[in-house]
Amino acid sequence: MSLVAIQQIIQQGIWQVFKICAPVLGAALIVGLIVAILQATTSIQEQTLTFLPKLLIILLLIALLSGWMFSSTGQYFTRIMELIPQMAR
Repeated sequence: MSLVAIQQIIQQGIWQVFKICAPVLGAALIVGLIVAILQATTSIQEQTLTFLPKLLIILLLIALLSGWMFSSTGQYFTRIMELIPQMAR
């Protein structure tokens, strides 16, 4: 197996991690910004106020996207397993 092929596998793995994490982290970022703006406008400086909305959004997104996340990860895993015979050569 060539160095280029190994580099592509690693690159695809990094892209896979980004693809799985981006929706959840992006939603948490947006919710955090909205709550921070609301806190700034109302002068409420409660630190725990941002925790619950972020937690709920993260759990909701994981529940909604878990099928896609497992499917995408399974496809990547299948591609890696198909490359094992080529690595043995």
